Amino acid sequence: MQVIQTDIEGVVIIEPKIFNDPRGYFFESFSERIFSEHVKKTTFVQDNESKSSYGVLRGLHFQKPPFTQSKLVRCIKGCVLDVAVDIRKGSPTFGKHVAVELSETNHRQLFVPRGFAHGFSVLSPEAIFQYKCDNYYAPQSEGAIAWNDPELNIDWKLDPADIILSEKDKKHPLLSEAEWLFDYKENLY
Repeated sequence: MQVIQTDIEGVVIIEPKIFNDPRGYFFESFSERIFSEHVKKTTFVQDNESKSSYGVLRGLHFQKPPFTQSKLVRCIKGCVLDVAVDIRKGSPTFGKHVAVELSETNHRQLFVPRGFAHGFSVLSPEAIFQYKCDNYYAPQSEGAIAWNDPELNIDWKLDPADIILSEKDKKHPLLSEAEWLFDYKENLY
């Protein structure tokens, strides 16, 4: 398993070592030992899965304290563009993002630390997306920022006419208008 650092501290790509043979393939999708040594010591408490069709864009979501979450995400069917945005006030990378294609063929995963907004767009006809969370989901702690904030300048790799959003995701504030953001000094990740 290879851990690849990105341009934003704490956000990492995990690439498994894949063993192929005539029967198919095998890989270790998670190792607590490797994760703790090379990414972050954490305990994942909830696994989630979503199924979406081409053009669906989910995000940019986060959870506020005391239910902040780190996520380890992957796409087990199809292909998505996964995005993590630094929303920690005072961070040297505040407002910057990492965008990575995750797919059933590259088997990559992305670790999204606490203090980041997260979202993805579906680039294949269908995608099944899984994520491990280190805290339980709490609807009263939901937070989000606009997926199309011009300051973020995220290329979702979709024609805007093809984007499918939930009613909630159509109404999130811009990062500059957000009423609640993380404090970089709290070192949440």
